[in-house]
Amino acid sequence: MAGPRPGGENPPPDDSQIVDIDVSEEMRNAFLEYSVSVIHSRALPDARDGLKPVQRRILYSMHELGLRPDRGHVKSSRVVGDVMGKYHPHGDQAIYDALVRMAQPFAMRLPLVDGHGNFGSLDAGPAASRYTEARLAPAALLMVTGLDEETVDEVPNYDDQLLQPAVLPAAYPNLLVNGTTGIAVGMATSMPPHNLIEVIAAARHLIAHPNCSLTDLMRFVPGPDLPEGGRIVGLDGIRDAYLSGRGVFRTRATTRIEKITPRRTGIVVTELPYQVGPEKVTARIKELVQAKKLQGISDLKDLTDRKNGLRLVIEIKNGFNPDAVLEQLYKLTPMEDSFGINNVALVGGQPRTLGLKELLQVFVDFRIDVVRRRTTYRLGKRVDELHLVDGLLIAIVDIDEVIQIIRSSDDTEMARTRLRQVFDLTQVQADYILELRLRRLTKFSRIELENRRDTLRAEIAELEALLADDALLRKLVSSELADVAKAHGTPRRTVLLESAGTPATATTPLEVADDPCWVLLSSTGLLARTAGADPIPAAGGRAKHDAIVGAVRTTARGQVGVVTTAGRMVRLPALDLPTLPLTSGAPNLAGGTPLKAFVELARNERVLTLATIGPDAPTLALGTATGVVKRVSPDYPVGRTEWEVIALRPGDSVVGAAEVLSADDDLIFITAQAQLLRFPATAVRPQGRAASGMAGIRLAPKDRVAFFGVVPSAGEAIVVTSSGTSDALPGTQAGALKVAPYAEYPPKGRGTGGVRAHRFLKGEDVLVLAWAGALPARASAANGVAIELPAATGKRDGSGIPAASIIDSIAGPPRELTGTALAADGGHTAESDDVEATEE
Repeated sequence: MAGPRPGGENPPPDDSQIVDIDVSEEMRNAFLEYSVSVIHSRALPDARDGLKPVQRRILYSMHELGLRPDRGHVKSSRVVGDVMGKYHPHGDQAIYDALVRMAQPFAMRLPLVDGHGNFGSLDAGPAASRYTEARLAPAALLMVTGLDEETVDEVPNYDDQLLQPAVLPAAYPNLLVNGTTGIAVGMATSMPPHNLIEVIAAARHLIAHPNCSLTDLMRFVPGPDLPEGGRIVGLDGIRDAYLSGRGVFRTRATTRIEKITPRRTGIVVTELPYQVGPEKVTARIKELVQAKKLQGISDLKDLTDRKNGLRLVIEIKNGFNPDAVLEQLYKLTPMEDSFGINNVALVGGQPRTLGLKELLQVFVDFRIDVVRRRTTYRLGKRVDELHLVDGLLIAIVDIDEVIQIIRSSDDTEMARTRLRQVFDLTQVQADYILELRLRRLTKFSRIELENRRDTLRAEIAELEALLADDALLRKLVSSELADVAKAHGTPRRTVLLESAGTPATATTPLEVADDPCWVLLSSTGLLARTAGADPIPAAGGRAKHDAIVGAVRTTARGQVGVVTTAGRMVRLPALDLPTLPLTSGAPNLAGGTPLKAFVELARNERVLTLATIGPDAPTLALGTATGVVKRVSPDYPVGRTEWEVIALRPGDSVVGAAEVLSADDDLIFITAQAQLLRFPATAVRPQGRAASGMAGIRLAPKDRVAFFGVVPSAGEAIVVTSSGTSDALPGTQAGALKVAPYAEYPPKGRGTGGVRAHRFLKGEDVLVLAWAGALPARASAANGVAIELPAATGKRDGSGIPAASIIDSIAGPPRELTGTALAADGGHTAESDDVEATEE
């Protein structure tokens, strides 16, 4: 309460200045005004450029300051001060936080600010604005290009002294590409980032097909693409969000199980869910281990660095199931997190919840309007310039008279009037002539003006045609979007999974039992092991997808060897492979893991098959492109992860490998010039790993081996050959296919030339496919799709018939060692003592 006035008492209150109001109504109105202000001016992005007001003002202010990517950085505090003083009269910390987020590569898929200094991490905040520097990123130029061409409306700033754009003329769908989060009053927005290439492809499809369905668009945008990668498990929530604007999906860390020491297996985490930092994960794991709620973990190391990126190594105790421990980590730690999509954005100043098609449609309509306004502006500028050029050309024709008129005039106004009267010029043209410099009055300048006039007329015609034809305008928008995707697009980082596969349940034991199982390799390079040791059906080809080119029986804690064309064998623990059940009695490797996750291959090196590693392992037969054959004694080193199984000559490579499981097995060569040689496996004595093998087949000049394999003695077998031309690129011709019984081809001695296996027709000079093995056989295309083989009715020396499809791989039924394999240290005939391949 105020005290009495000096020198007297307070006057009585003036009732006329007191207004009676309803407090509840006043509070309601005040809160409504505050809510509208927060929604429009603070928290929600505009669906057109995908920016909140503070982000838009930061980019515009940096553009006005000239902070382009090709110029130096400036202090972030300078940018913050300029934005706060001119356009955004709020706290400097809020402005700096918005600037920092636009510079963080783990927050935005396509950062808009190029930051220099400590801009924070997922576990720590940034340095103060006085310590960091910033400038526009290349992608930000796409947001502001066109501001000087009246492409968007301008509105006054907070004190009506400056103008600022109401929206930026974004050249790509920034809202979808970078996503956003914001909390308003009574509503919030939460949108994940997406891949620029995919989003632009969907926008271009929408431009070309305005009535397309959501399913059509999702062929281009299957799901979010998070900055730090990771995996999205389950796509139903994403489909709901793309349809209605609301949905939830789960993100998982990217992990792999590998040998971190010769005796220890570990879970290596290379990518974490969106907005989850490694410190948060490690702290949670340590807390659970100390509370004895998580078992099987012996150590945890954070080996993250700037060179190799994220790398968390979780060491597993011996005897514990890494898959079961990993499932517990997903369940109890932030290594699995959920993200709620809520696509709320401003459309025409009103908050709306938008699906994928609506978001793209708003941007496409906006971008078409931007290009139309830009075209109108450019047309006006060129019309004005043509008007001046026409007047200047008129003056140059009679330049002497122009000079005489100007010199005889008393002042500029008289000169302007007389020029307009004599040459029929407009006032703009007359003023331009009066300001003309004398050096422009040359013959060369006239030629330049005439060329410029012609160019302007052509450009004006082109711009007018563009404005008159909506189809041309939409085509231009589409082509500009394609240029943006080509210049700034990057490959997808996040893996999308329909489901999590076969997770470990509550009954899954942490410790792995050493149960028998099969390790399988598919023709498309997928690895997996079966859940049990049930025999693989003879018609293993009945699986819905892919052919099995390698199958080894082992145990869950056993090991197998991967044989490559470079003549090396890589040790692979069976426990590291995903476990797949048998589908309808046959294995389906669609859920297997790619080979590249376990084996690092050199250029032009590929994996051929799998081999048994162990004390009772059979010998491995190898055949090379130059006709060398070798049986490898299975005395593989214990402490090494890879080793050579044959000493190859320069330029030679292994074309086939298979285990010899019976003394009656045949070894078979088929060459590119259609020569086939079969001889008993006993003709080749086993050799050590360092040996180079012995002569297998005698090759004609320029001929090479196309196939080598082992054919079992029991059961029926076939030979598949397909002829073509050597001029065609590999894998591009189906060829003339022939399937003949194996018995058609007589056995010959090792080191001979064999017999002809296929008759070439006119235009054919090489076998594009060759295979021999037991029935039933399964053929597949390069993508793993099954291809039906015809019946074995061909003759040994016959020709083929045109094949319907290009066959990439053929595999017979998996073989199992049921008896005693051919001895590794004997069992060869006198013929096996012939000259080795190293001798002439």
